[in-house]
Amino acid sequence: MQEVVDRKPEGDAFPGDEFGGLHRTIDWKGAFWIASGVPALVLISIGGMGATAGKLAFLVWSISVVIGLFQAYSYAEIAGLFKNKSGGAAVYGSAAWLRYSKFIAPLSVWCNWYAWTPVLSLGCAIAAGYILNAVAPIPVFGPESPEVVAWLKSAANAAAIDGKSAEEAAKLAIAAVTQAATPALRTMTLASFSFFGLANIEIGPTFFIGAALMLITFAIQHRGILGTARVQTVIGLFVVVPMLIVGIVPFFNGGVNYANYTPLVPPNGEWNNGGWTYFLGALFIAGWSTYAFETAVCYTREFKNPASDTKKSIIAAGILCVVLYTLVAAAFQGYLGLEGMTQPGIVDGTGVAAAMGNMVGGGSKIVTHLLEMMMILALILAIQMAMAGSSRTLYQGGVDGWLPKYLAHTNEHGAPTRAMWTDLIFNLGLLTFAASDATAYYLILSISNVGYMIFIFLNLQSTWIHRIDSPHIPRPYRTPNWLVGVNAGLGFFNLFLMGVGAKVWGNPNALWYGLMFGLLIIPVFVFRHYVQDKGRFPDHMLIDLDLKSQDLGERRAGILPYLALAAGAAITLFGHFYFQLPS
Repeated sequence: MQEVVDRKPEGDAFPGDEFGGLHRTIDWKGAFWIASGVPALVLISIGGMGATAGKLAFLVWSISVVIGLFQAYSYAEIAGLFKNKSGGAAVYGSAAWLRYSKFIAPLSVWCNWYAWTPVLSLGCAIAAGYILNAVAPIPVFGPESPEVVAWLKSAANAAAIDGKSAEEAAKLAIAAVTQAATPALRTMTLASFSFFGLANIEIGPTFFIGAALMLITFAIQHRGILGTARVQTVIGLFVVVPMLIVGIVPFFNGGVNYANYTPLVPPNGEWNNGGWTYFLGALFIAGWSTYAFETAVCYTREFKNPASDTKKSIIAAGILCVVLYTLVAAAFQGYLGLEGMTQPGIVDGTGVAAAMGNMVGGGSKIVTHLLEMMMILALILAIQMAMAGSSRTLYQGGVDGWLPKYLAHTNEHGAPTRAMWTDLIFNLGLLTFAASDATAYYLILSISNVGYMIFIFLNLQSTWIHRIDSPHIPRPYRTPNWLVGVNAGLGFFNLFLMGVGAKVWGNPNALWYGLMFGLLIIPVFVFRHYVQDKGRFPDHMLIDLDLKSQDLGERRAGILPYLALAAGAAITLFGHFYFQLPS
């Protein structure tokens, strides 16, 4: 196929693709810098990880990111089969499952999208918190503060502290003075309500600032992937370098206390059923961040040379993540200790920059402010990455017949704008949750990760299915056979983690909520396939596999894919019912 920069080759236009589709304008380095937002995800959940894994947290991050690197090699192989598709591993893997079930194949695409898209809302909520702290900080008072002392001496407050100890009275005074001095912007609430008892929703300044950040991200990406890659490169340099400094300096300036790494036991102190549940649950949520550099293969259709750029981009992104996740997680734990990592500001993400300022700058206000700016940039980097990747998954789903046709649209710059608008609107809804409380935040994270683990399982199995069903198709990169087998096993391991770990985060029923959300693809796919397309897939869908029209090819793998599905379901249920949190 002839490669062009601005247009698809003649005869390769897709239905609904009014402006000629995605443009081949970037190389592997562009995709690498887009994916450089992945390491910033460690800062989103590093506090929650400390609360769940205890002193095992640094080990969990290291194990998880190495698993992600192993898996990347399988994604690199299947991505190389489809030089004409965007949307990432889910799209490439779904083509393998199509022969065996019309409904399993779109599940892969759907689960990948709803795993990725919440990065927009979660990242915007934390970034909004940093911006609020900068423009309207909540004042901090201590027992000796003049305002507190005056409050205690005031006759008007005598009844409130009557009979209280000095310590209790001081706490009351600090709370009262803090509330009175908090800027009105921080307490402004447009609406407040309970969402079916799952979360308390508040629509206030965090929501509106987060929404503004989403719109800025949309505006940047409206001009296409090349412009996005250029912006990501600049932001990425301002983020990756400071993160390397934060991960290295504490080991040389005496900031790391090595006693914070031991003993290697779960938070409950024992390697019993409850302890293993904590550990496996921590591995479950870590994968949402550490596996995420697979987004580097979302841009195959936009690579100038997809045969070589695909592998280079994902492996380079994987190595960056292995280095940063391992160093940053270990440095945080060594410096803060378990007690420090579970402080509210670390758990919700808004105190991470101040902690980094203490780690590398000795608490210098200048250094801390610079790191606060870095944190905002890091979150924007992650937000940009999430919209770029998840919108292309929606776009390719529209092109290939999985999702509604309206998504198969690009503007004159090759940007999938209708998919981007869909992402934006969906995440504005999620932002009302993410901006409200930590419980809602981790519920979103857990539900989306259920989808992520389903997608990963299906795609790691798709590598060997493609090998069996399409052995004649050229593979620019071929994963070693032993690693294909290992990664297939990791697919089952990830489902096991999902069964055990989903209940650890946010809500005990998170697994079932995630599965129910996954099933929403059925009516969506039925509408597209049977109503819009009259039961036929687009003729171009499997052109990369030398299949045309409705010829899906021979099912050479036989019963093996069905056995894999049955085994995956069994191991998920075993993990869910056997492993339980301590009562």
